[in-house]
Amino acid sequence: MIKSLNTAATGMKAQQTNMDVIANNIANASTTGFKKARAEFEELMYQTIKEPGASTGANSLSPTGVQVGLGVKTNSIQRDFAQGSTAITRNALDVEIQGSGFLPVQLPSGQIAYTRDGSLKKGPGGRLMDKNGNILQPEIALPANANGVEITGDGRVRFITGLNTVPQDVGQIQLVNFVNPAGLKSIGKNLFIPTNASGLPQQGVPGANGLGYLAQGQLETSNVNIVDEMVNMIGAQRTYETNSKVIQASDQMLQYMNNLR
Repeated sequence: MIKSLNTAATGMKAQQTNMDVIANNIANASTTGFKKARAEFEELMYQTIKEPGASTGANSLSPTGVQVGLGVKTNSIQRDFAQGSTAITRNALDVEIQGSGFLPVQLPSGQIAYTRDGSLKKGPGGRLMDKNGNILQPEIALPANANGVEITGDGRVRFITGLNTVPQDVGQIQLVNFVNPAGLKSIGKNLFIPTNASGLPQQGVPGANGLGYLAQGQLETSNVNIVDEMVNMIGAQRTYETNSKVIQASDQMLQYMNNLR
C-alpha cells in the first residue's frame, strides 16, 4: 500500500486540530482576559530502509541513507500569556492585572481556581466574587452602606460610607503566579487550575516578587489578534487542501497499478 495515503491523512488530521484552535481563538476575541493558543506539531516515526552511513561496497558508505517519514501529529497546544489590551470601564469593581499573576477564586467544590478576568461583582453579604459567583480568595466583604470603593495598585480595598468620611481598609487582594503558566489547565469560564507542569501557586501582594499591579476601573481584553488568526486560518485551509490532493494523487496511482494487465 502507498504510505502517502496514511501520511497525508495525518496531515489533514493535524490541520483539523489547528483549525479548531484558531476557531476558538477567534470566537474568544472579545472574552475578557482570554489568552490565545497555538497548535504545535511534530513528525512521526520514520521507516528506515537504509541506515545513514551503511556500507554500500568496498570502502564506501552511504552518505545519507534512506528514511521515509510517516506523517505528523499534534505535540501540544501552547497558550500565549502575553498581556492583552486595556478596556476602560470606569466600574469600581473592575480590576486589570498589569503584568504577571492571576486572581484566586474558590469554586463551589472548594477547589481554588485562577483567572485573569478581573470583572468582580458584589455578592450576598457583600463578598467580592467573579461573574460566575466564585468567591475571591482571601475573602473580602464590602458593607451594605458602602457608596464608594477604591482598589489601590498594590491590592488594598477601601470603602467610604459618606461624602466626607475617611476611607477604611476592608481587605487585601492577593495575586498568584506560577513557574510555568503555560502548564495550567483550562476548565472554561476564564478559569485555570494548576497541574504538575505548572508548578505550585506562589501567592503575594500585587507589585511584589514579580507580580503585576492592579488598575481599577479597567479590564484586560483578549490578546487575540484577528489579522494574525485570519492569516493562520488561510494557511491551515491551504495545507489541509494540499494534503487532500496528495490522497487523490495516491489513489490514482493505486488505480493505475490495479489496471495493469
